[in-house]
Amino acid sequence: MSIDHYENFPVASLLLPAPLRPAVAAIYVFARTADDFADEGDLPAAERLRLLAGYQAELDRIERNEATEHPVFLRLRPFISQYGLPLQLFRDLLDAFVQDVGKDRYASFDELLDYCRRSADPVGRLLLHLFGAATPENLRRSDCVCSALQLINHWQDVGIDAGKGARGRIYLPQEDLARFGVAEETVLHRAASAEFRALLRFQVERARALMLAGAPLGRDLPGRIGLEIRAIVAGGLRILDKIEAVGCDVFTHRPTLGGLDWPRVLFQALRP
Repeated sequence: MSIDHYENFPVASLLLPAPLRPAVAAIYVFARTADDFADEGDLPAAERLRLLAGYQAELDRIERNEATEHPVFLRLRPFISQYGLPLQLFRDLLDAFVQDVGKDRYASFDELLDYCRRSADPVGRLLLHLFGAATPENLRRSDCVCSALQLINHWQDVGIDAGKGARGRIYLPQEDLARFGVAEETVLHRAASAEFRALLRFQVERARALMLAGAPLGRDLPGRIGLEIRAIVAGGLRILDKIEAVGCDVFTHRPTLGGLDWPRVLFQALRP
């Protein structure tokens, strides 16, 4: 697991039971390709939206029990049927990707969490459905973990996101920029001012609290799925530690998990 893009989520990990890896891989291919439509390359916005609409049309075909020839959906469709995966979760992902095409600012933290609810939480929910463990409490804690991972990705990538699009993309809530006295130009020019570092420390604590709220899920679920979740939680918390270790200057030092971090992550995941 790495804390980056859709690799935030368990992608056919060796920690997962072998029978479930093809289903997880099929979900990953759906999410990754759709996310790339929204966020990668130099396609105009209209073409990005057309490609995402094509994925929505394929989900509609599945709902109407109509045939498909699309390779992504030929791969995914049997698992939707086998495990009863809710189509709405795939639609939520697409809705978030459509939002990415046209939205580059977030007024409040609640607005950002709503984006995380659609861009990240569905993947954890789908995993719980695969394991037959989609109870209300498990879903709630999974949402905490997945939203925290999405926030962590945003905070480690503030500088990268600032270079996306005509205006640059800023996930830091506008209300928090104002509260800490950080101008948008500070972010777009990648300037790690004292005010910016204070703002990012505040966001790091928010993400850590959310991750810890969901962490018991990894202790309560048995076997490999529990181990996978514990490893994800440990990796996410380690990234937050590394953001703090560089004084929250993610412009100069983008924190990632390196070779020396994996023993720590594995120790945290395996400890009783």
